[in-house]
Amino acid sequence: MSWPIRLTALAESMRDAIGTSPAGHLDTRAVRAINGARGTEMTAIVANSVLPALRRPITLQTSDGLTLVGELAKPLDRPPLATIVCVHPLPTAAGMMDSHVLRKMAWRLPALSHTAILRFNTRGTSSAAGTSEGTFDHGEAEGLDLAAALEFVRDADLPEPWVLGWSFGTDVILKHALTARTDQGIRGAILLSPPLRFSSVTDLDNWAASQLPLFALVPELDDYLQPPEAVERFSRVPQATVIGVPGAKHLWVGEKAVSAVLDLIVGAITPELSPLPREWHGPMERWNDLA
Repeated sequence: MSWPIRLTALAESMRDAIGTSPAGHLDTRAVRAINGARGTEMTAIVANSVLPALRRPITLQTSDGLTLVGELAKPLDRPPLATIVCVHPLPTAAGMMDSHVLRKMAWRLPALSHTAILRFNTRGTSSAAGTSEGTFDHGEAEGLDLAAALEFVRDADLPEPWVLGWSFGTDVILKHALTARTDQGIRGAILLSPPLRFSSVTDLDNWAASQLPLFALVPELDDYLQPPEAVERFSRVPQATVIGVPGAKHLWVGEKAVSAVLDLIVGAITPELSPLPREWHGPMERWNDLA
């Protein structure tokens, strides 16, 4: 597989890889018209833009007795078309549920792609939302944390979830998502900056056997795994789609990188809604970490 894939062709390439999405019957123009129903002035979406959503703190209970803190963000005025469960980067390197790409997913995607976003702190991890019980376990017991999140999704009657990891979170997904899934199942996985550090060849082979969609979004300038090597290593998974993102780095710093990766995520799940609009009609807040 060659890279980079042009972003303008992204939605079509992902539609071919995963087939028609659950929202395939929707007219994109109608969906975006609803986005603009609350106002007439267009406002640019910037790094700290927070769009309307139903957001609430949640707690997750793991099978080994821990309480984890998290947040669920849902569309304000409609049932979600999709659900994404997010697993954050390495907590020993400041990864948490508020790591910026995950936080911006929760700020934007409920409004722009009508997606429910569940993010949480894995065991022993702290953020502004609080500290989850337990201690870091190098990607092992974190599988129980992911299982607790998937159980929450099932019990909340949310749509069958996609699982999304960033960096360390990708290893948790590769190692545990297949065994952590409930009877609801999972739609597939999206991996941001996968280092393939804690996961193994066996984990990749298990994903191959599952036949579930697997998308690896790999920054061109990643510190750990760059697109050419990622194509080679994910070749064990026939249904994997590896997408190299020109100019991006492991941490997806900058609005250009964030917008690109959010387009890619939405392109995997609801292709007809990608690329996302860069402006919003209606109420918008601006987040201030100093407030």
